[in-house]
Amino acid sequence: MAQPPFSGTLPAIGSKAPPLRYVKTDRTEGALTDHLGDVVVLLMFPSVDTSTCASETRTFNKLATGLGAKVLAVTADLHFALKRFCAAEGIENVEAGSDFRYRDADAWGTRIAEGGMNGVLGRVTFVIDKEGVVRYCEVAPELGNEPDYDAALNAAKALL
Repeated sequence: MAQPPFSGTLPAIGSKAPPLRYVKTDRTEGALTDHLGDVVVLLMFPSVDTSTCASETRTFNKLATGLGAKVLAVTADLHFALKRFCAAEGIENVEAGSDFRYRDADAWGTRIAEGGMNGVLGRVTFVIDKEGVVRYCEVAPELGNEPDYDAALNAAKALL
């Protein structure tokens, strides 16, 4: 089954990344602008409490070792759930953030707009360059599909 429709329009390749604030696992505020000067692989997905999202986070955590880019995972999960998951899984190379407070992911057009998953984020992978410009975007064809890891990592490596 394909991903349900999103609430908005995804940012175009070559456009400035929309604002994105999130709550980190320690309850402090994080923002995409904190990473200006870094290449960022931005993962948006429903919940680390699903097998696909958990696998995606684990895989990017492993692949990010030595990558030279920041990996940021933003989800509708509360920061408490993200902290528990990251501690239990040894996630050290992915910064996890919750969209619950700011809902800035709405500006990215990634929130699911209808159906049983209405309100959570869809599975979308972005790569953002050092100046904050979107250079890569992949929408998983189905919500239960993992992203194309090689394509995302190759897009990030090309910007380093």
